[in-house]
Amino acid sequence: MNTFLWNIALAVVWATASGRFTLTNLLLGYGLGYLVLVFTQPLIGPSRYFLKLWQVLGFLMFLFWEVIRANLRVAYDVITPTYYMHPGVVAIPLDARTDTEITVLANLISLTPGTLSLDVSDDRKYLYIHAMFIRDPDALRDEIKRGLERRVLELLR
Repeated sequence: MNTFLWNIALAVVWATASGRFTLTNLLLGYGLGYLVLVFTQPLIGPSRYFLKLWQVLGFLMFLFWEVIRANLRVAYDVITPTYYMHPGVVAIPLDARTDTEITVLANLISLTPGTLSLDVSDDRKYLYIHAMFIRDPDALRDEIKRGLERRVLELLR
């Protein structure tokens, strides 16, 4: 059984033993189960699970910051009398190869305010996006490749 499933099982055991199946109690059980698995790692062997969990948390913090930043940028442009947007379509060269990697990346780009995924080239080497703020297309490509795409590929590979 993989480590994640062990952690879920330990959380359920904790909730059962305490007699309360609440979200808070399950999260507490998950955290305690995580600690138990960390300390038993020399007995059960190494697992990538411990690294991936921190990568997921880091990615969620990065994504949260990007969404907040994009929301503020769009809101500022809407409430000021001067429009600062320079909309356009940009082709982003993809390092993502599988359908899952491309789909996750495209959906996360669309989730961020001010950007929208439009299409993937037939050879799956480019993702076309529409962005509201394009002053320098190369800087936008670089921001997406070094930021979002790199982090998505770290999580999925």
